[in-house]
Amino acid sequence: MEFVGVSSTDAVFSATVQGQGELDRLANNALQNGIDLYLSKDYKGAAKEFKRAIGLSQDSPYAVDAANYMAQSYLQLEDTESAIKSYKEAIRLDPNRDDTHVTLGNLYVSENRYEEAVQEYEEAVRINPNATNSYYLGQGYLNVERYSDAESLFNNVHRLEPDKPAGKHGLGMTYAQQGRYEDAIREFEDAIDIKDDFYGAYAEIGYAYSDMGEIDKALDIVHFLEVADEKALADALDRYMYVVDPPKMMFAHSYKSTFDYQTSVNTPVAKLDDYLANANASKQFSMVFQFDKDMDRLSVENPLNWKISRSTNTEPAKFYNFGLEIPSTEIYIAPLPDNIYYDADSMQATVKFTINQNDTADGTLHPSHIEFKFSGEDNYGNQMNEKFDQYTGFSGVA
Repeated sequence: MEFVGVSSTDAVFSATVQGQGELDRLANNALQNGIDLYLSKDYKGAAKEFKRAIGLSQDSPYAVDAANYMAQSYLQLEDTESAIKSYKEAIRLDPNRDDTHVTLGNLYVSENRYEEAVQEYEEAVRINPNATNSYYLGQGYLNVERYSDAESLFNNVHRLEPDKPAGKHGLGMTYAQQGRYEDAIREFEDAIDIKDDFYGAYAEIGYAYSDMGEIDKALDIVHFLEVADEKALADALDRYMYVVDPPKMMFAHSYKSTFDYQTSVNTPVAKLDDYLANANASKQFSMVFQFDKDMDRLSVENPLNWKISRSTNTEPAKFYNFGLEIPSTEIYIAPLPDNIYYDADSMQATVKFTINQNDTADGTLHPSHIEFKFSGEDNYGNQMNEKFDQYTGFSGVA
């Protein structure tokens, strides 16, 4: 009988296959150990096991999953750079996994590394140009202000999935970031037409109204979201409204102010304070103004941002001295205050200024028509609302 032997090549192949199989088994065991450690919140131990799984068999079907899990472990350890390296390792092991590119892109966004995020999203779309990947890329383009590219992507998203609101929502965000608020609102409304409980789109409409200065309409959205039990969205929009709403001067505190700003035409300045009965006497007075939000202290306390003058209102009843001839006894107040103190806790500004009696001690003034105007900004860099930036005792804030 003829003996049929096994070639050395076949033997090597067989041994290799058996050896690879054993490595795959060990790699899978390490992966499972890592998952168990991760679930028990031993993230450092889990990362070591996932790394061991990759090292045992980079060609195993478990290697990419191990690299992704390793990245998540590092994120739990707040080691972002190691997480990024782990995702890059997963991409090296399988460069055609579009989901890994998207996940890495999202991590870059969380780190404000927008250009790198766009590169990952672009690769994901190249591999799989579906609606989800296109939406992520569109968001990436918004982050780097590539608005035309973003608009094209979101239009494509809508073509791919016309029965879902993502494309319209993305277009709304694109227009809102360009200041095209009416176009943005129209797109958000289209998104709501597709999905009537898409409360995120309602919130975006509120943001657009806020940016347009239509705070009342934005507030209606807040109330709607509250009724819909979308408290997180309502609270976020409410906070945003507070930030972007131009500051207002609300009123003057009569009981805190030492200047009797309600007295009428031809008031003797001596009536404001007995000391001013003396010729050429000087007396410092104060006005305390209430703002509706946190103001920038340096801006409020800068005298150059304030102006004290006779009323500039052209309406007959509000014009200084009611439009009558100003008497020769009328005294002059310096346009800039002496100093200002801002109390951040109460959001109140105390404005101090000096009134000088004339040399004949018969000076007069029309206090209710003295105008106090502030042109500074709040803590968020917003200039004063022009409808609420000046005060007179006769008409209040205007």
